[in-house]
Amino acid sequence: MPPLELKGLSKRYGGVAVVDDLSLTIAPGRCHGLLGPNGAGKTTTLRLALGLIEADAGEIRLLGHPLPHAAATARRRVGVVPQTDSLDPDFTVRENLLAYARYFGLRRREAESRIPALLEFAGLAGKADAKVPTLSGGMKRRLTLARALINDPELIVLDEPTTGLDPQARHLVWQGLRRLIHQGKTLLLTTHFMDEAERLCDRISIIDRGRIIAEDSPRALVTRHIEPHVVEVYGEGLAQWEGCASSLCRRCEHAGETLFCYTDDPKAVTDALDGQEGLRYLHRPANLEDVFLKLTGRDLRE
Repeated sequence: MPPLELKGLSKRYGGVAVVDDLSLTIAPGRCHGLLGPNGAGKTTTLRLALGLIEADAGEIRLLGHPLPHAAATARRRVGVVPQTDSLDPDFTVRENLLAYARYFGLRRREAESRIPALLEFAGLAGKADAKVPTLSGGMKRRLTLARALINDPELIVLDEPTTGLDPQARHLVWQGLRRLIHQGKTLLLTTHFMDEAERLCDRISIIDRGRIIAEDSPRALVTRHIEPHVVEVYGEGLAQWEGCASSLCRRCEHAGETLFCYTDDPKAVTDALDGQEGLRYLHRPANLEDVFLKLTGRDLRE
């Protein structure tokens, strides 16, 4: 049974379709990524999927339960990491976990038995008695992640879980999330870090203007939508060389002060660039960020 099924889901605010006839099925024991620019409808989709708001149309089944009718029952088996932390500043780390455990009907002894492993998971061992205001921003974020696991959930919804974390902390969280997947947990992840999505997700849905516009594994999305090589060119002589680039590449995109050359034959491009005055370049393989920008555009969303 899929942990989450959305069929024909729609939600409008003020006449604007924030979620527009969206269908999505999450496979058990996998990490499914939901990617999209700001305002694409990701957070609204998550709120609908958790029964926190009611859809205008469509069907939702969360862990086999129809929503919104059985939302409270279904959410007892779900862990949620929201975009913003909602920790109680008057409590210690341990007290925050114990207080949250009460929402799931956990007895104190059972909750306390889970806390050491959760703190180890979040890299907070030794911080059980620390008050929340004494923690760094990264520690607070990791505590929020640990808190979401206190009920040993089957499905874990992570809304930009590593925002504000330094690289070391991000890698620590990634390791922990991989362990959860190996334990058979199902993860639904939204993130603006494309490398995070590529590392963690088995399948990705790209959403824009409330609709899913592409869905597949990270590698399959890259193979299907982007040429295998990218040469990024920048420098004072770019305007003069841009005409030459179009004859060497299958596709070029100009963004800011950089020209992105998408090609099957990077050597032809780099050979033409070698020795050019005022130009520098970077040759790299195509990645998920290239797919994301091609499908959703490079314009800034507010």
